[in-house]
Amino acid sequence: MNAIVRTDFNFPGQKDKYVGKVRDVYNIDDQFLVMIATDRISAFDVVLPEGIPCKGQVLNQIAAQFLDATAGIVPNWKIAVPDPMVTVGHLCEPFKVEMVIRGYLSGHAWREYQEGKRSICGEIMPDGMVENQAFPAPIITPTTKAAEGHDEDISREEIVGSGLVNEQDYAVLEQYTRALFQKGTEIAARKKLILVDTKYEFGKKNGKIYLIDEIHTPDSSRYFYAAGYGKRLEKGEKQHQLSKEFVREWLMANGFQGKKRQRVPEMTPEIIQSISERYIELFERVTGLPFVRVDSEHAMERIERNVTEFLNGKW
Repeated sequence: MNAIVRTDFNFPGQKDKYVGKVRDVYNIDDQFLVMIATDRISAFDVVLPEGIPCKGQVLNQIAAQFLDATAGIVPNWKIAVPDPMVTVGHLCEPFKVEMVIRGYLSGHAWREYQEGKRSICGEIMPDGMVENQAFPAPIITPTTKAAEGHDEDISREEIVGSGLVNEQDYAVLEQYTRALFQKGTEIAARKKLILVDTKYEFGKKNGKIYLIDEIHTPDSSRYFYAAGYGKRLEKGEKQHQLSKEFVREWLMANGFQGKKRQRVPEMTPEIIQSISERYIELFERVTGLPFVRVDSEHAMERIERNVTEFLNGKW
């Protein structure tokens, strides 16, 4: 299987192209976006040197399913999925914050907690908690949306006070974030999973707030297996999880956390295959569907054909 790590298309009506950490985004007539989920992978806000086969397809198809499942909660940007690696949707003006919501003390929040911090983004984390323990209620811990480098934690007061988002819009973002997390939690529970934490991005078009980008994928979310969660927590054992955290843990174990002068460890074929398999496992657990690999050998020709036909109204 080949990994698709870069694209260079010229679609009908194309105005420009933006290359994100893992997605290539094409502007169509300043009205629509063609978002291609590549097989690039990032961790600690660094794009790793090797792509992961099937990763883009996994992300795109999970996101599409959750966008459809939550469309009754909040309007979203998705119009169509003309290719397994592509979503076409509304071009919105993004808010310059990411809405992170956490139901459990894990990942970044746990690392902060271990350093003695009991507040994150203005939200209190009670004393006496252990790793992966549920918070009394989910907490919203937004981050800035950095064009380059690391996103930074930021509080509601700082967001509103600095004018990043006005107070009225931010109240809507919080409401949508909690409702989406509740829906995602319910869907995960039916699959015998726990939605631990996730992030949402929002934008505006013609004065209307839309949910944009991916949702409830392994790149944006952390899942635990529900079976055995309580026993592992009681014993202080690591949770069996489906997320990108295992990639971060592998990097940290090999001396990399995205800091200056640190080098990404060698990504061997075995490591690449294991990451790909974990992404596929999460797809099947979260969606309840078997994963059907698409042909990667002719992926570029397929994507160009499928998107062009859609934009020309032939799809």
